[in-house]
Amino acid sequence: MTLTRTRQPAAAPTDPARASTPGRRAAVGRSAGNALLPAAGLLVALTAWWLLTSGLELVHPLVLPTPEAVLAAFTAAPARLLEHTWATTLETLIGFLLSTVAGVLIGLSLAASRVVERMFSPLLVAVNAVPKIALGPLLVVALGWGQKPILTMVFLLCFFPIVLSTATGLTSTPADLAELVRSLSASRWQAFRKVRLPAALPQIFVGLKVAMPLAAIGAVIGEFQAGEGGLGYVIVQTSGVGDSATAWAAIILIALMSILLYFLLVLVERRALPWVRETTSAR
Repeated sequence: MTLTRTRQPAAAPTDPARASTPGRRAAVGRSAGNALLPAAGLLVALTAWWLLTSGLELVHPLVLPTPEAVLAAFTAAPARLLEHTWATTLETLIGFLLSTVAGVLIGLSLAASRVVERMFSPLLVAVNAVPKIALGPLLVVALGWGQKPILTMVFLLCFFPIVLSTATGLTSTPADLAELVRSLSASRWQAFRKVRLPAALPQIFVGLKVAMPLAAIGAVIGEFQAGEGGLGYVIVQTSGVGDSATAWAAIILIALMSILLYFLLVLVERRALPWVRETTSAR
């Protein structure tokens, strides 16, 4: 019996450029969606604002002025408002950095010693529970006018989430990693540097992202009480004379500043922790 072997046609070589085209298209589509969705949300908010104030006139202009009035108030004195925006941004950043350093150090202390945690955790909860706006006048009496009471208000508002996230992250190291470190006879410092701290960083960044908007809120509250400048100072001065359009322009600038600082922190997180997006499931 003679067997005949049928020659299979050779597979056509794959064109790398053609193969990568669907992936590129998908990436371009995601980038376009990431840019268009926030713009769509902003458009919906502006439309609702216009309907409430101009279209249906459901809200009095002294309470919520029209978008046109707020834009006119900003264009009337843009340099002045931007100068106050920079002052508030600086206070927010300085207070946030101070609270980050102190919050991480306190969180490390709580995670390192159960005795320290039991001694000081109730005090930290009590400090966080005190209404911060009630401390404003006392801070002015103790520290005077200017940046000191404002930075103290920022610190009091946003240090607790950082403490909590740091302590939680450092005390919730995955069990398999902790067992691996013990099996390798690593020192306590090696275990902290190589395993515990990297494992805790995602949780720490969660606390930082919670604290960043709180820092902006603390700066504005401090400016209400003791400010000689800043957007909170502008809101107090203009709303007191019925200039609600300028007050709302300052409020919008506070919101824009908070959004910018928050997403800058998100960018830092992505650059500092590239493995998190690779090892976690996407929605």
